[in-house]
Amino acid sequence: METERILLRPWYDCDAEALFKWASDPDVGPRAGWPPHNSVEESLEIIRTIFNNDTTWAIVLKKSGNPIGAIGYGPSCDCKLPARDGEPLIGYWIAKSYWNKGICTEALKLMLDHIKATTNIPSLISGHFIDNPASGRVMEKCGFIPTGETCIDPTQYLGDNRPIRVLRLELNR
Repeated sequence: METERILLRPWYDCDAEALFKWASDPDVGPRAGWPPHNSVEESLEIIRTIFNNDTTWAIVLKKSGNPIGAIGYGPSCDCKLPARDGEPLIGYWIAKSYWNKGICTEALKLMLDHIKATTNIPSLISGHFIDNPASGRVMEKCGFIPTGETCIDPTQYLGDNRPIRVLRLELNR
């Protein structure tokens, strides 16, 4: 999957150093609910486990060929979002130096086009910490609508007292 600027592709072991470079930034992971990475080895383990599936991709800047973030969808896991039965959760993050450049919106639109073309998923759910409104703007630009619900999810890193605004996208009406 690609646009003029980006490519969505699987993560490779050789991406571990690039992942660590971006995911060790203390301003990146906590905004999405995960702790900063502590080593290249930890980043490699994330690539081999969490990112090792058919619905998680590296966001690669075509100009450099290097991954600058991640995007994906999957089971709503153990998170506390009010997902419908079987409704997948979407998530994404991008390196801080690429914030506010439209790359996450571009990547999310690309992934949504892929989901619509290759699945029969009726809806997707997501959310963002209220103290990270930029993530919500990305979702809204891609058609996600706030449900009016908020939740607290202590399973997320630093999620004990941070309200999450819930959004949903209906795909097949």
